[in-house]
Amino acid sequence: MTPHDAAPRLFPVLTIAALRALEAKHAGDGLMERAGSAAADIATAMIARRGGRVVVLAGPGNNGGDAFVCARRLRERAVDVVVVSAPQAARSNDAAQALQRLEAAGVSPAHDVPDATPALIVDGLFGVGLSRAIGAPWSQWIAWANASGAPILALDVPSGLDADTGVAHAPAIVATETAAFIAQTPGLLTCDGPDHCGNLSVHDLGLDVAAHASGVRLDWPALRGGLPDILARRVKKSHKGTFGRACIVGGAEGLVGAALLAGRAALRLGAGRVVVGLAAHDAPLVDLLSPELMLRRADALGTDHDAWVVGPGLGGGDRARDQVEKAIALDAPLVVDADALNAIARDAALFAGTAKRTSATLATPHPAEAARLLHCTTEDVQKDRVAAATRLATSLRAHVVLKGTGSIVARPDGTFDVNASGNPALATAGSGDVLAGILGALLAQRIEANEALRIGVCVHGAAGDLLVARGVGPLGVTASELIDAARALVNEATREPAKR
Repeated sequence: MTPHDAAPRLFPVLTIAALRALEAKHAGDGLMERAGSAAADIATAMIARRGGRVVVLAGPGNNGGDAFVCARRLRERAVDVVVVSAPQAARSNDAAQALQRLEAAGVSPAHDVPDATPALIVDGLFGVGLSRAIGAPWSQWIAWANASGAPILALDVPSGLDADTGVAHAPAIVATETAAFIAQTPGLLTCDGPDHCGNLSVHDLGLDVAAHASGVRLDWPALRGGLPDILARRVKKSHKGTFGRACIVGGAEGLVGAALLAGRAALRLGAGRVVVGLAAHDAPLVDLLSPELMLRRADALGTDHDAWVVGPGLGGGDRARDQVEKAIALDAPLVVDADALNAIARDAALFAGTAKRTSATLATPHPAEAARLLHCTTEDVQKDRVAAATRLATSLRAHVVLKGTGSIVARPDGTFDVNASGNPALATAGSGDVLAGILGALLAQRIEANEALRIGVCVHGAAGDLLVARGVGPLGVTASELIDAARALVNEATREPAKR
């Protein structure tokens, strides 16, 4: 993500509070000058082929100071630059000094945007501290920028986007590129963030960021380089038991396909043996597309499995509750998905039982399921996806993925990652069942819960990206197609021992 990294790496993610603390620690170290200079480099590259005027929108805070430095550096390179900034009585010392240096270089801010469309717009209006709608005149400048048709470079965060939550408060800049300084914040990666940031680059300004991070951005190109050895199948003295026994519980009447999808995903992502316990009274005896799956009645399952998945197509009612109760009582890693999450949300005893488990629990809610578990609205969840995911992980004592744009992978200790793989092709029936099965396979192969969730969520999204790259999507991708794409990605990664 940074321009000159030789090898992909997992970039730290910082909350606004952590970012502010790091900035305070390095006050006086010239961070504004470094940020503005980095912005000027990107702006120069963006206009390299066409030239023309650059309009820099500078706000009242330190984001505006970064913009002043950027404009000065562009002027030093003989770029035709216009700075637009509202009159202001007071600025921070750093921003005031940046404005003085800009004026000394011969550029005085205008107080309104020009009529002509520029070659590039630099958005330095409001940075990471904004969490409300923007008023005039800045709102009018944002509307002008978005309607101009010119490419837009946002500094730190597109103005109007909440850098912690990813909620866009209209009007908000829709950027072509966003340069995040010091570190990424969650809002760049989740909720509305990806639709407003465009291409995202990170510039740490020479600071050691990792020690302050709550987690990382999950990218498949970086994650694939450190997959667990068991996925590579390098030990010749192996048998199906070496790779674990996974059991899928679900598939009520009319929903059998959900459990079969999960089972097929578990099988193709490496579980040595997969049993599917079906709740439907009229359940099939064999899966003709995957005859390797062993189909059983859900109420006739043994307990000799290394990992369990409960919920895909499980349905509701007493039968579903009984299956969830049995599953959470098992002393084995467990993925709680779909209808099992709804059962837990309805029943305080099941919730408490899940939280008391000593074996690893992975929970995979989408926003509506998370809202039921947290006894709030879906809108409440989406307003702060990180807070919802971490709250649920803490209360359920589980590793949680809150699915959606920028899925949040949260841990019981309150830390979290944000997944960056995936695209709208994943918004298809059965996609979540496939993810549950992938997670079950990884757990069955005795991969630790946090690592399994990271890998599973990221490769699931990367499978969607691969299909789109191959021209299969985004329109019309099916959940079944995700399974083989995910398997191909893991096999490709583990065939490259030199990169491990």
